[in-house]
Amino acid sequence: MAKTLPYATQSIELDDIDAVVRTLKSRWLTTGPVVQEFESRVASFLKADFSVAVSNGTAALHSIMAALDLQEGDEVIVPTLTFVSTANAVVFVGGTPVFADVNGDTLLIDPDDVQKKVGPRTRAVVAMDYGGQPADYAELRKICEVHELVLIGDSCHAFGADYRDEKIGTVADLTAFSFHPTKPITTGEGGLVATNRRTYANFVQRFRNHGITSTHQEREKQGQTSYEMNELGYNYRITDIQCALGISQLTKTEAWIRRRQEIANVYSQEFLDTDGIEPLSSKIDRSHAYHLYVIKLTSDRLSANRDNIIRQLRESGVGANVHYPPVHLQPFYVRLLGGGQGRCPIAESEVKRIISIPMYSSLSQSDQAKVIQQIKKIVARYC
Repeated sequence: MAKTLPYATQSIELDDIDAVVRTLKSRWLTTGPVVQEFESRVASFLKADFSVAVSNGTAALHSIMAALDLQEGDEVIVPTLTFVSTANAVVFVGGTPVFADVNGDTLLIDPDDVQKKVGPRTRAVVAMDYGGQPADYAELRKICEVHELVLIGDSCHAFGADYRDEKIGTVADLTAFSFHPTKPITTGEGGLVATNRRTYANFVQRFRNHGITSTHQEREKQGQTSYEMNELGYNYRITDIQCALGISQLTKTEAWIRRRQEIANVYSQEFLDTDGIEPLSSKIDRSHAYHLYVIKLTSDRLSANRDNIIRQLRESGVGANVHYPPVHLQPFYVRLLGGGQGRCPIAESEVKRIISIPMYSSLSQSDQAKVIQQIKKIVARYC
């Protein structure tokens, strides 16, 4: 079997390794000055007033939901085409996720369906930046302003993306990022909450540290030995080791995203007029971070289903995946909320024909050519 190209992978260079080694030789391995430096640099990069780093993207989403102080029965509208943690974070704090459908051309949350799903208990709307393309924040903001809702960005795919010349991280009230190895930059595991509201930032700082109002480093500087826990929190701290890697990676973010965009442009040109394949639409008023590159099979022209084509791609050495099974169809949510098929018909239909194909900044031209060749060859068999 041929060596398989992954659908996504991290880029680690010598300066990244050196940065981590320097931190390993330092006094602080966690809750130290490198965490603060990473947060400061990310805030500057995003042009956000505050950023708080946490242990992963799910912790970022959980922290955001906790900051809203949701009460039992409060609802948060989330897209169904996302990773399960977007909805799980609502459930973690006692809220109820309400699933919205997506637009078929972009797979981004559909503002018209969001409007239909707003009810008397709705407290917030989550805009998930699918694949790295920002959602339609302007339309979602209008809905949120009319109904006095909090607008949340699940931007775990979209670090470094822009919406109408503003960095993602500032266009929502609170924004969650992930630095998992498959994302545009990585800290190994890791996440971050960005906001322009001090009260939200202060809450997340406490929430990531068991609800305690000060860090060990702060107490040492002040000569204090005691601390106060005013609310229930979690151990969602990120380490200095991870943040050292993040600082090094941050300097390459824009170059790596430009490379991802170049790769995406080649894919889009190659597949634009290919029978049996459609690229997703990219909106001209936003800059795409391309965590994922997703193609859609035109199922009405093909005699094979998506899963069969994925199997053949993998056998030919092309890593392929599906992002994501609709969350409202997951057994847990069917049991929790009832319903199932028919609740979000566009997502239910589109998921049957989407494939994530290799996308990472170190993907070579020759490897990309192999991906394109194999996809065209395999799909052509069934046209």
